[in-house]
Amino acid sequence: MAGRGAELLRPPTSSGRATFLELFFDLAFVVALTRVTQRFADLSDDTGWALVEGFGRTLLLFLALWLIWSHTTWITSRYEPERAIIQAVVVGTMFAGLVMAVTLPRAMEERALPFTAAYLMVMVVRPLVVAAALRGHPRRLVPFRLAAWAAASAPLWLAGALGPDRLRLPLWAAALAVDYLAWALGWPLPRVGASAVGRWRIAGTHLADRHQQMFLIALGESILVIGTVFSGTDYSAERAAAFGVAFATSTLLWRIYFHRAGLLLTEALGRAGMPGRLGTASERTHLLIVLSVLVTSVGYELVIDDPFGPPRPSWLLFVVGGPVLFLVTRMLLEYEIFGRVSRSPMIGLVAVLLFTSALTRWAPMVGLSVVAGVLALVALLDALRTRGRPLGVSASPIGREASGDRDSEA
Repeated sequence: MAGRGAELLRPPTSSGRATFLELFFDLAFVVALTRVTQRFADLSDDTGWALVEGFGRTLLLFLALWLIWSHTTWITSRYEPERAIIQAVVVGTMFAGLVMAVTLPRAMEERALPFTAAYLMVMVVRPLVVAAALRGHPRRLVPFRLAAWAAASAPLWLAGALGPDRLRLPLWAAALAVDYLAWALGWPLPRVGASAVGRWRIAGTHLADRHQQMFLIALGESILVIGTVFSGTDYSAERAAAFGVAFATSTLLWRIYFHRAGLLLTEALGRAGMPGRLGTASERTHLLIVLSVLVTSVGYELVIDDPFGPPRPSWLLFVVGGPVLFLVTRMLLEYEIFGRVSRSPMIGLVAVLLFTSALTRWAPMVGLSVVAGVLALVALLDALRTRGRPLGVSASPIGREASGDRDSEA
């Protein structure tokens, strides 16, 4: 029986590249990220507690989507994506993700139930399907753990969807906290124990490839925002200038991410003795990187729509807050790859923070231009620091343990 279930496991000789099915799967999350950005943009006129609460609601929905995407990425890094049952799992997850995407604009209101149903279908039913396909293989206990913990948080999700609107946010926040805590702890169960994600046997290069692709999807969403907003407004020199600065900012985000650290992510996960441990750290870092790009893209929309309008509390959160979060998480990524952090992103972060108080009194276009200038400085310093030097070799301090030091069922 274990031998039959073992056919689903991803062999060491499997290609690390994402399959066409996985790229097809990502299309649902292109829609989802667009809806997340739109919810953030709807907060542009809010202030005070309304802004904080609205941001928290959208962040919760984004985290739920990320959990679905990330779990799917780990599944295709552990199991052979060319197998029919895994392909069926991925397609089914894609449909559920699309349902979550189309209900997301009103998921905290009248569309709460279909959003919850789609989420629970993935979190509860999908691992049971995988467990059944594994038959007698020891690894079947892992998806059973996932299903058990998801079933435990399901009443909170359903109570939030069916109960009073005022209780939806706290109930869903508690449910999501349970789901993320279970992941961090390895879904421990009595008598069965836990299965720490960091000790899983995975295709490390595949996981790195998927994280890089999600970053590019987020960047693509920002380009979509730039083009859509500019094409839908009255043309003017000011808006054209904002369009150009926004595009330059996205280009700089791409350049800074892939300069050395982002480019060597695949090598780092391929060389790690325990790629699951480095993959776990990378997954959390990319969650924040993708969020930073989405938040920054909202800033593009606000600036292109009204480049020299009066400053509002919300625009600073998006125009400045997104790039600040990006620089912080880019430093974290560099540490995960090299075990050190270069000075250039530190200089950029300090520069943006020093300008922040002054930016509260300036027009949004000025704020975005300052941010773009600082990012250009970071990219220039990176280029000067590494000019003429070889690409280098990853030296991650994470996941250095011997590959044999893993759980028996991992």
